[in-house]
Amino acid sequence: MIKQRRALALALSAGVAAGGLTGTAAAADRTPLRELMHRLTTVDGGPGAVLHVRDRRGGTVLTSGVADVTSRAPMRAGSEYRIGSMTKPFVATVLLQLVGERRVVLDAPVERYLPGVVRGNGNDGRAVTVRQLLQHTSGIPDYLAHLDRQEILRNPLVHHDTRGLVDFALTHPRTFEPGERWGYSNTNYLLAGMIIQRVTGHTYGREIRRRVIGPLGLRHTSVPGDSTAIPGPHPRGYARPGPDAPLLDITAFNPSLAGASGSMISSGADLNRFLGALVGGRLLRPAQLREMMRTRSTRNPGDPVDPHHRAYGLGLESKTLPCGGLYWGHSGDVLGFKTAGGATVGGGQATVMVNLDPGATRAQGDDMTAAVRTALCR
Repeated sequence: MIKQRRALALALSAGVAAGGLTGTAAAADRTPLRELMHRLTTVDGGPGAVLHVRDRRGGTVLTSGVADVTSRAPMRAGSEYRIGSMTKPFVATVLLQLVGERRVVLDAPVERYLPGVVRGNGNDGRAVTVRQLLQHTSGIPDYLAHLDRQEILRNPLVHHDTRGLVDFALTHPRTFEPGERWGYSNTNYLLAGMIIQRVTGHTYGREIRRRVIGPLGLRHTSVPGDSTAIPGPHPRGYARPGPDAPLLDITAFNPSLAGASGSMISSGADLNRFLGALVGGRLLRPAQLREMMRTRSTRNPGDPVDPHHRAYGLGLESKTLPCGGLYWGHSGDVLGFKTAGGATVGGGQATVMVNLDPGATRAQGDDMTAAVRTALCR
């Protein structure tokens, strides 16, 4: 640990030239962020990282490490990448827009929109509401928790049918009585995407493009469907299959495995614009934004104390800031990439990405959260 700290101090005093750290903010503002970015690409194990920060004073982009471990090309500020579960706020936004249009009722049973779909092993769409899907209080098991990740790494280009993934999840018993606890389940958002399609006649991706991407001018954001490529300039995405295994390039990946729970592609600048517009009330009517921000603690009885006081609304979570108050956002893990981002009601936004998942150290997620919190308090 002492050696790591000395190496970190030497690298920072030299401006981290080898890591390609760049930015536009004042040097005094950047120092704590430089330290965190360097940690992400050294002791935390990530090849590269990029952080976008914006507030009313302007924008900052910091990069560290490499986009490609073979060519050693540095991480680029304008990179596009897979955002994993940061897809969920987009899906929740569309579904809440439909609530505002009186086409969906939040506290209606899932059965009303998807008759007969949620059945088996204690799972029952007649007892689960749309709200419980969006807030992860449904008790429906997470399909990803039961898949063989090594098999996915061996065959990343395979197409996965959404209904098939839901049916697979429902072969497992529900994890708790609906509404009784909080438990993150990607299956909830596959079902939310299915509800969007049933109500509108269009895929969740088409509705996101029409209702969010287009109106906000998110030129680097897409819902790829079955496309295995990232369309714009992008870093390579890597996984480390085991503790001592070499990095595996997993950039080409069929995102149908994630679907409405985590398939999207975006950039730091676009995610900041989206989060700022969402928290700022530009995407939802006031009543629906209040519903989205009605949170419950993610800590269940017996869980360890959460130092960040994390609470989950409808596709959007809140955490405390060291400078006081809250920020609103989400995180995302998908093969090759890990992302975290948030926005304050005061107009600040920050998004950080590292091109490694799975396989980083346990501290990676904490340091990414720290980067977002530090950026929003600068």
